[in-house]
Amino acid sequence: MSSVAYPLLTLAVTHSASHAGYVGAAVFAPLVLMGLPAGAAADRFDRRRLMIASDAAGAIAVGVLALAAATGHVAFWLILTVAFVDSCAGVAFRSGQAGAFRAVVPRSQLAAAASAAQARAATVRLASPAAGGALFGVARAVPFLTDACSYAFSTASLLLMRTRFQEERTEGAGRPRVREGLAYFARMPFLRATIGMIAVSNFTFTALQLTLIVLAKRQGISSAGIGGFVALTGATTLLGSFASPLLRRAFSLRAILLSEFWSALAYVAFLGYPSVYVLAVALAVQAFCFPNTDSATTAYSYALIPDQLLGRAMAASNTLRAAAAPLGPLAAGLLLSVASPRATVATAMAGTLVAAVAGTASRAIRAAPARLEDI
Repeated sequence: MSSVAYPLLTLAVTHSASHAGYVGAAVFAPLVLMGLPAGAAADRFDRRRLMIASDAAGAIAVGVLALAAATGHVAFWLILTVAFVDSCAGVAFRSGQAGAFRAVVPRSQLAAAASAAQARAATVRLASPAAGGALFGVARAVPFLTDACSYAFSTASLLLMRTRFQEERTEGAGRPRVREGLAYFARMPFLRATIGMIAVSNFTFTALQLTLIVLAKRQGISSAGIGGFVALTGATTLLGSFASPLLRRAFSLRAILLSEFWSALAYVAFLGYPSVYVLAVALAVQAFCFPNTDSATTAYSYALIPDQLLGRAMAASNTLRAAAAPLGPLAAGLLLSVASPRATVATAMAGTLVAAVAGTASRAIRAAPARLEDI
């Protein structure tokens, strides 16, 4: 909810789109800057305590902003600082969550649990922007106060879990180094290939999302209509999460992984008929495949990466994904300023299809187990 409330509050206070952009950058920066150090911390310290400390930091930060908004004493620097601290807390929490996930979930259920986590995330992406916007309409402080309460709920959930979040550490093992996780991740051909492909897909998909918005504005579509296009993508992502267990039984791991990339052929319809509605449907088709690819790579990672390296290796994966995604809109914006939407879509589609061809030919992906349960 705060992800929507931050720019809304910034615009209400400063009336500046550029200031809202600075806040967006403050939210994004920790995803790249803090990912690897947070992964090392998760492998060195108690993961439960790290997650609880992250909750506390996030709750205090957004609580301070809620108080400032309620009393009418909000300054731009405070929004910027809270957005950065809140995002840092989220990065640290997720670094510990990777170890907690595998500690709690039996190995045989990793794929199913990853699918459930994808469904939860899709539900949040679908519902939280609307909820955050509605609560901001009630009062500026309400979405931040609600988020602060959600941190408290998260902490209570962690305290009720009795399972250890990491294996016993060997004495004299030394301080975890970031490069060890990076090196291990780099030595796994399957993960190296799939995460590289997903980084390309994230880049091209975010580029196409911006293209959709720009094209919709040019064709006179209302803001509510554009919101509907975004909601359609969220809805099909959620549908893909629900369908994931059935697809895992019907198709091989390789087919599931490649589906996200070959589904980019749906954009051919837009090249033939460049309508914003056609582009929205094509985006929704590809979004349906995201949860299946993500749950497959997540389950594979949790099953194979040693516990003492899990935080750092997963941080390397997440950092690569996070670094690629925001570059897509930048590239699309530059391309749309000198070329048509059809050319922009064709360029993005070509990038995804190159990744599809590379994945199809990849020896590492061909050698992957037929089913996740066979890992």
